[in-house]
Amino acid sequence: MSADNILTPEYARNMRIIGHSDQGGRADGVQIMVSGGYAYIGHVFSGGFTVVDVRDPANPKFVKHIPQPDRTWSQHLQTHGDLLLIVNMKDMLQDEKVNQGEYYSGSIGDKVDISGADKSYSAGMRVFNIEDRANPREIGFMPLDGLGVHRIWYTGGQWAYISALPPGFSDDIFIIVDMSDPTNPKPVSRLWLPGMNTEAGEKPNWDPKYRYALHHAIVKDDLACGAWRDGGLTTIDVSDRYNPKLIAHRNFAPPFAGGTHNALPLLDRNLLVVVEEAVFDNCEDGIKRNWIFDIQEPGNPVSISTLPIPDEIDYVKKGGQFGPHNIHENRPESFQSSEIMFVTYQNAGMRVYDIKDPFRPVEIAALVPPAPAKLMDYRPNRPLVVDTTDVFVDEDGLIYCTDSNAGLYIMEMENL
Repeated sequence: MSADNILTPEYARNMRIIGHSDQGGRADGVQIMVSGGYAYIGHVFSGGFTVVDVRDPANPKFVKHIPQPDRTWSQHLQTHGDLLLIVNMKDMLQDEKVNQGEYYSGSIGDKVDISGADKSYSAGMRVFNIEDRANPREIGFMPLDGLGVHRIWYTGGQWAYISALPPGFSDDIFIIVDMSDPTNPKPVSRLWLPGMNTEAGEKPNWDPKYRYALHHAIVKDDLACGAWRDGGLTTIDVSDRYNPKLIAHRNFAPPFAGGTHNALPLLDRNLLVVVEEAVFDNCEDGIKRNWIFDIQEPGNPVSISTLPIPDEIDYVKKGGQFGPHNIHENRPESFQSSEIMFVTYQNAGMRVYDIKDPFRPVEIAALVPPAPAKLMDYRPNRPLVVDTTDVFVDEDGLIYCTDSNAGLYIMEMENL
């Protein structure tokens, strides 16, 4: 694909592409963080993570790829200040017993050995010093028995918040980590949904076809808002980091499709934006939505609206996955707004919403990048379509989007 074609979107409204990187040939990207003019990108198929110099956003430059241990996922990461935290988890695509459908259906703890006997992968969280932004230097590792860490929330200071599956549980739970010594992080507390602690004899009260597992929690002040896939959402009091307490649990699957992925609190407006994840092609897992909840009473979250679903073409028939995946999470050291939301929509690209009126949110910009030239996804029979995966918006309003096959796109909005 020529440079001109790479920068020519399939569809655009009030947005344009200004730069692209194939990430040194490892064009599969999942979570992205930008710090000090450098992007850090986790991979789902290539393993490890990649550093890209984005100081000139029109000409991003590959710097280096940093591998992680064999058979280990490291697709999610966090930066703050001079620290980079990255997950280590069993690579489920390399597990012969778990295919794509089985990973998203039912409890993972029922399908794989999480006792610690399997030493073929690394499980835990790695800490890198990025004072020299181009050259991350590993300074710490927190091993964690079980499947490993799926995702992290860290915005500096003493506490990090992870989702992980330790032995004795059915799936990923909420764990708080003490980061006071970054070279030696230590888990200090846990919280789970009733029914997940199998070692203690708890029994799930949900249909076994559903997956109740914490994707991750976003923490603002002393409130953690958790997204539990088919288990819905929770509000959690973390004022005592050694003893987190469940405030409320809301689940709307069924009747809706489930797959809760992000729960972004906007505390200045007493709102919560909840993003679901589409995981199967052609909407076989149902239509996934983005919801707005009123959380002026955190013990009683109330759904008040959903964000518009892209409809300029029939994205279900386009092929691949149609539906949301991630939202820009209003991190420190990034663009922050309680009115403008940036959501990746997989085969429907990047979507931007104005929620000034939370009862009537509107789409104000969109961009669908071109199809990738080739697939990084090595699974059979995958469609050659765009899969916009994650988004980070910097303090200047530049939008950095990853694709699971097509690399990094840097975009800008008109009149942001």
